[in-house]
Amino acid sequence: MQQLMAKTLKEAPITTANARAKLAPGVHWRSLDPDVHLGYRKGRRGGVWLVRWRNGVGYRQKPIGTTDDTIKEGTLDFNSAVKTARKQVAVARLNAKATADGPVLTVSLAAERYIAERDARQSKRAGRQIRSDTARRLGRYLLGQPPRGKQNVVAAAPLASIAIHLLKEADLLAWRARLPATLKETAKQRLINDLKAALNRAFAANRKRLDPALPLVIKYGLKAEPVDDDETIPVARENQILSDSQVRGLLRATRKIDALDKWEGDLFRLVVVLAATGARFSQVARMRVADYQRSAARLLVPASRKGKGKSGRVSIPVGRDVLDEILPAAAGRARDEFLLMRWRHAQVPGSIRWIRADRGPWQTASQLTRPWDSLRSEAGMAEVIPYALRHSSIVRCIRQGLPIRLVAALHDTSVQMIEKHYARWITDGLEELVARSVVPLVPQHDAEKLVQIRREMVAGRR
Repeated sequence: MQQLMAKTLKEAPITTANARAKLAPGVHWRSLDPDVHLGYRKGRRGGVWLVRWRNGVGYRQKPIGTTDDTIKEGTLDFNSAVKTARKQVAVARLNAKATADGPVLTVSLAAERYIAERDARQSKRAGRQIRSDTARRLGRYLLGQPPRGKQNVVAAAPLASIAIHLLKEADLLAWRARLPATLKETAKQRLINDLKAALNRAFAANRKRLDPALPLVIKYGLKAEPVDDDETIPVARENQILSDSQVRGLLRATRKIDALDKWEGDLFRLVVVLAATGARFSQVARMRVADYQRSAARLLVPASRKGKGKSGRVSIPVGRDVLDEILPAAAGRARDEFLLMRWRHAQVPGSIRWIRADRGPWQTASQLTRPWDSLRSEAGMAEVIPYALRHSSIVRCIRQGLPIRLVAALHDTSVQMIEKHYARWITDGLEELVARSVVPLVPQHDAEKLVQIRREMVAGRR
């Protein structure tokens, strides 16, 4: 590109090949709007299209393609040149706007900044420096990552290097199409949501530098696709709805594993709270000592982080047996401390031996994976998953005839979700309630006459 001085434009007839043939060699211009001009440079062997646009006190200029003076294939006629010129100017102006207040913002830079925010938030919650799931997902499927242990190097996706101000819906759709077919739909959707959040954050922080239409590009390029209900949440299969006796059996097995593996009650208390409240692991892990309210015979469970603007706690009535089991975790401790704790281990320097280091709260559901395998083996329930305790709690409330709205509130979810995933048990429960309401309606005398008529009809057939 070159900088040109502004001057009075002399319009030239360049709209057709015949008109251009009559022009003298050199550059000829035609106005597309007050600040954009389409140019035609005529040479001895054909011509070239140019575009120039106002840039401050002067103009910037660049070639955009070959004219169709002699060859039609692969060249541009006047109308095509006009479209290309306008497009080139729009891109150039976007580039100038995007670089006015700093370096070009790319998809990778937006993702890295979002990852830093997520890592900081997760580290604050955990009380130590950790790497978020967002970092793992975007690192593997967008940013790329160096070799780690037995894992090979992962190259960055082509999308990562694209400047956000030039981002197109097609770029996002192409990235989605390249995701591995083996990736589960729920995992894929979490990854897409991570990228969507990163790009929206970048737009919100750089609105002056970016195209106002960018949110629509992000919205439609990363639009959520219908996901099979079976993958949205762990499926409420029949073998995951535990009877009260099965829950007790699972808790007996948990107590045994707790003692064998020297958990000192930490494992048992966690599973007891999950069973008694039907809450998610992430909610139970955030409970504080103040949430243990023995005098009111209840536990307060923090609201889930799903959705926006949620806060507060859900009050769950529990039995005296549950309160007795949790009492050692609450006695003599500050009200703002985490209620459910566990031992954390550290490796002895220069050794393969691990020792207990300190106590801290449960952090991720994966910490329950190994002990859960042991306790379900002990209980003889090879397929039971931790989420079965939540399924069972919801179904137990439904069978007790509690209003669906109350069941949803107790389990911090929506009526729609309850109706969608537990419809069978709702129907069974309603039938039981209706059956209890059935009363004899036919007067006794009429009933006796009806029996007599039936007997006479049977005798007549004989």
